[in-house]
Amino acid sequence: MGILNETYRLSNGLDIPKLGLGTWFIDNDKVADAVQAAVRIGYRHIDTAQAYGNERGVGDGIRQCGVGRDELFISTKPAAEIKDYDGAVAGIDKSLERLGLDSIDLMLIHSPQPWDDFRGGDYTDGNRLAWRALEEALGAGKLRSIGVSNFLERDIDGLLETATTAPHVNQLLVHAGNTPSDLLDYCTTKDIVVQAYSPIAHGAILDNADLTALAAKYGVSVPQLCIRYTLQLGTVSLPKTANPEHMHTNADVDFEISDDDIATLRALHGTDYGEATAFPVYSGK
Repeated sequence: MGILNETYRLSNGLDIPKLGLGTWFIDNDKVADAVQAAVRIGYRHIDTAQAYGNERGVGDGIRQCGVGRDELFISTKPAAEIKDYDGAVAGIDKSLERLGLDSIDLMLIHSPQPWDDFRGGDYTDGNRLAWRALEEALGAGKLRSIGVSNFLERDIDGLLETATTAPHVNQLLVHAGNTPSDLLDYCTTKDIVVQAYSPIAHGAILDNADLTALAAKYGVSVPQLCIRYTLQLGTVSLPKTANPEHMHTNADVDFEISDDDIATLRALHGTDYGEATAFPVYSGK
């Protein structure tokens, strides 16, 4: 499982592991066990957020996992509703306190809009104020890198007009069936590394006939194919699970998808998220 030892280099020189553990929907009282299991398998990248309600549990897992803090890459996100400087400063400190850390490896603005207005109004001014707080925390050593999540090209452009530090990362919904190629290319031109959340499409893609056939061709599972696809797109892949067996198989992706099959996966359209459509990131609104 060599992928667990591979990294990308962020624009500020910090290395970020290519494969991480997503912790959305893992309860606070269960996530410490999940973190420890992941670290035992070899994961060193753990992603959480204030909205997940499990930062304290993630922090417990970090302290109990048996490896040094300097071996881990921890990312989190203040609440998406924070669109002001003071709120962002407080949010940064809350995450540090809940995680029990002196510094956080990556902090992201969770969304360009609050969740109740996702893809709605213009919050450019608020994002600029929140970004200034992240920049100052970066300079103070509280954060080691900073970025955004769910930001479209226009959202990043608005941020860059006043930013002194460009985002190091943009965390996006990327999976076979939803490949935002233009946005991925834009991030590449800005030297922004993309993290792919829900690389298995929140599970909705598992019954897709095209993916099933391709997975059989490579002798892997559909989740493994999907994770490998996001890696070959050049993104960090963040599959989420509390199941150690799934963590292990999710990391067993040391195979290569051919260029022709990558093209097939890029052209695939499949965004049936079932019950998850209730969440703004899946419904698009």
